[in-house]
Order: sequence, then structure tokens, then C-alpha cells
Amino acid sequence: MKKFFFAAAAAMMLFSASSFAGEKAKSEKVQRIVDNLESHVQLHGFIRNYFAYDTRESTAGTADLFYWVPKDQNLNADGDDLNAMSQFRFLSLTSRLWVDVNGYQIQNTKIGAKIEADFYCGLTGSTGTAQFRLRQAYVTLGWEQSDVMNESLKIGQAWHPMAADMPDVFSLNTGAPFGPFSRTPVAQFDANFTKNIGLTAAAIWQQQYPSSGPSGKSADYIKYGCTPEFYAGLNVSAGGFLARAGVDVLSIKPRKTGTNDAGVTVKVSDRITTVSPFFYAQYKTKIGEVPFSVKAKTIFAQAGEHVGLNGGYAVTAKNTDGSWEYTPTRNSSTWLSLSVGKKFQGVLFGGYVKNFGTAKEITNPDEIYFSGTSFKNMNQMWRVTPTLMYNLGKFTFGMEYECTSVQYGKFDAAFNEAARHALADQDLHWITNHRVQAMVKFTF
Repeated sequence: MKKFFFAAAAAMMLFSASSFAGEKAKSEKVQRIVDNLESHVQLHGFIRNYFAYDTRESTAGTADLFYWVPKDQNLNADGDDLNAMSQFRFLSLTSRLWVDVNGYQIQNTKIGAKIEADFYCGLTGSTGTAQFRLRQAYVTLGWEQSDVMNESLKIGQAWHPMAADMPDVFSLNTGAPFGPFSRTPVAQFDANFTKNIGLTAAAIWQQQYPSSGPSGKSADYIKYGCTPEFYAGLNVSAGGFLARAGVDVLSIKPRKTGTNDAGVTVKVSDRITTVSPFFYAQYKTKIGEVPFSVKAKTIFAQAGEHVGLNGGYAVTAKNTDGSWEYTPTRNSSTWLSLSVGKKFQGVLFGGYVKNFGTAKEITNPDEIYFSGTSFKNMNQMWRVTPTLMYNLGKFTFGMEYECTSVQYGKFDAAFNEAARHALADQDLHWITNHRVQAMVKFTF
């Protein structure tokens, strides 16, 4: 596959070569170009098929393969829950291709790049023909100051710094919404000052995973805010141990115009700024000859809907000049995963989310701009996912059971204290989905 790719590229380069050149000379030139390309450019990918069964209607993306949460009950006049409807699907649209570029150097600067795409774009619900879509595309610049001190700069579309470390489940959601999930335009600087300690700083924009707001999900809120999202973190490693602690700051402008008391449409300076600290840790070792790892991540997020968390923000005041004021929801999201084995691999994942509502009182529960992948009447939720995988070289077969349970509620009709803080605490009830899925994957 790789030889064919590089040979095709070289042939296109030589397409306009003189017809008087000898066949042997052209053949040697093609081989030199192939060898040069292959030394710097590496083509990778995998073909992956998912088979998934759910016991009820749920919020899910990527033709329902990317699972978020089960939907609340929808009772008819007879008391039957219309959302208690089982479903099944199997699809290969998450198959993926990517190209890594490395080995280039200008003086003491090492240059690399990556471009990655898969096929899920273009679907309407579970129907349609999958199209190629961009996942990642970035360049890297690296500088080695010594054996232990180095610096790197990544510019392009890549994983959000808080989303990059993931559990070992093979589910497409990789543990979301119990942890951040976002690939986004980023300029990220990493520096290791010692063998064990490093810093990360990033300026981040929004594209595929934007904030919610009065106009729905949109990257316009950050565009008119004219301020990138910022992340700063500390990284510590020693032996098989790795830890990251960081804080994420986002400042957006939910509206650019409003109506004042005189009924005139005016420009407004609405803005909400959120601060979300997070912590990640992992430890990898061997029990005899058997690999073992434990990973954990937790984040206390203000809002956080732009990275797939169960949060958002709400209106606290509407001023006479046409401007509005806002307050973010607060939610705690945590997951833990254990993995053991290599050829036969077992994984156990557990996650918990708690919605604490807003710190300030809101004006109306209808003006809560919540995550589009969840629901504002969610009080708390948990998930347990045991996974078994059989890895035979580049072939993997896996079976996974994913149990996700959400506690939904209602906002008090009298607008009690909990409702004034965007927390549904009436008629609390649990809704559970059971997902059983299999995966067949071949990597090349």
C-alpha cells in the first residue's frame, strides 16, 4: 500500500518528463523519488467496523456510533415510554487514513506534520453516503537544547490539550462526556525543562466543537469575542507515572446586538468568561510479563459544553441598554480506567458527572444554553464499561458493554432556589441505556 502510494506520487511528478529520456533513467529517477518520499512520509490507517445495540433512544453522533446519553422518558397517554425503543446498527464509516511527515530539519529546527481524516461526514442521521472529513492537520517545530531539555510548537487542528489523554475503551466516544472531547484549531507550545517536568501553553480556537448560545451552537461567539481560549498546564513524569494539571480559560460574546428599552437595536458588549481546572494521571507497569495501566481524569468545569461536557450558561440579568449578563453552570466530570493484558486485553471504565447548577441566580430556566449533546434537566450521571479485546498483530476484535444512567428531573414550577440556580431537582428519576457493541479492526 505504501509503495503504491509513493510510486503514484512519483509518477505524477514525472508525468511531464521528456519522452526522449531513456526508460531505465526514468525508472531509476522514480525509485530515487520513492525512496526519498518514503524516508520522510509515512502513510497509516485502519479499517474499523462497529456493531452496536442500544436498549433505548439516545443522544448519539456519527450515525449513532458516538454515544453520549440516554434520552429522558417520553410518556404517552397510556403511560408508555416512547423512548424505550431498542436499536441496532453496524457501519465501517469510522475507518481512517493519516499521513505522518518527519525527518526534515533546517539548522537546529526539526519539522514534522500530520494530516488525518475519516469518512463519517455527509450522513443524515443514520442514512446517506459517508464522505471524507478532516480530523487533524498540523505542523510541528521542535528544538532540542540538551538530552533532557527540549521545546516544540504545534500549529493546526489537533486534540484539545485537556482531551488528548484517553481511556483504553474502544468505544468511539473514548469516555465522553465524562471527560473533555474536542479537536480544534490550536497553537500549542510544550517545553521540558528537566527530564521529569514540562510546561504546556496553548491558544485555542473553535470550529467543529463550538460553544452554545442564543443562536444555538456556533463559533461566532468566540469570533466576535476576539479572544482565543487559553490553556496552561504542568506535566510531571517519572518511570511509568505521568501527571498533568492545568487550567482552561474561555471568554466569548454570546450576542453582538440587542434591543434597549426604547426598542432600538444596538450593539452590545455581552461577554461570559469561564475558568475550568483539570487533572490527569496515569501509571503503566508490568505484572510479570503482563502490561497493566491505570488512568484517571477529572475536571471541574464552568460551562464546558464546547469540549463535550454536560454544562452551559444562563442569563442572570437583562439591562436597559439591551445587554445581558450571564453565569456558567458548574459540573464535575471524572473517569477512571484499568487495563490489563496485551494479546488478550481487559479494560474496566467508570465515570461520574454531577451538575451543581450556577453560582448566581438566573432569570428563566428556558434561557439556559446547555450542551447540545445532553439536557439541562440532567442532575447527575454515571457509566460503567467493561471491555474485552483480542489483539493479533494488526488485527483486533473486541466486545464491550456500556451501561450509562442519567438522573433527570424537572424545574420547580414555583421557581424555587434550585431552579433559580439552573438545577432541576423535582421528580428525580434514573434513565438507563444498555449498549452492547463489537468491533473488528485492521491497522496498516
